[in-house]
Amino acid sequence: MSACNFNVTFKGSAEDIFKKTKTTVEGQGGTFDGNISGGTFNVSLMSNTISGSYVVVGNELQITIESKPVFLPCNAIQSFLSSKLS
Repeated sequence: MSACNFNVTFKGSAEDIFKKTKTTVEGQGGTFDGNISGGTFNVSLMSNTISGSYVVVGNELQITIESKPVFLPCNAIQSFLSSKLS
């Protein structure tokens, strides 16, 4: 069972959201493997890892967080990503 599931609606093309997502993850020191359709990512936070995957469906980025620190609520991750990607 995944730790978090949420969607981020975006304006523009799948290529635009792909570039924003890649830049956001790598800007946090993470790794990103994917394309305009979907992929995976990992980011370290205070010696803990946030890992997940994404799929682009229309103008929606569907994000699944498979692993995260216990102390970090899903809504905090969603809020951070939404602010960077919207």
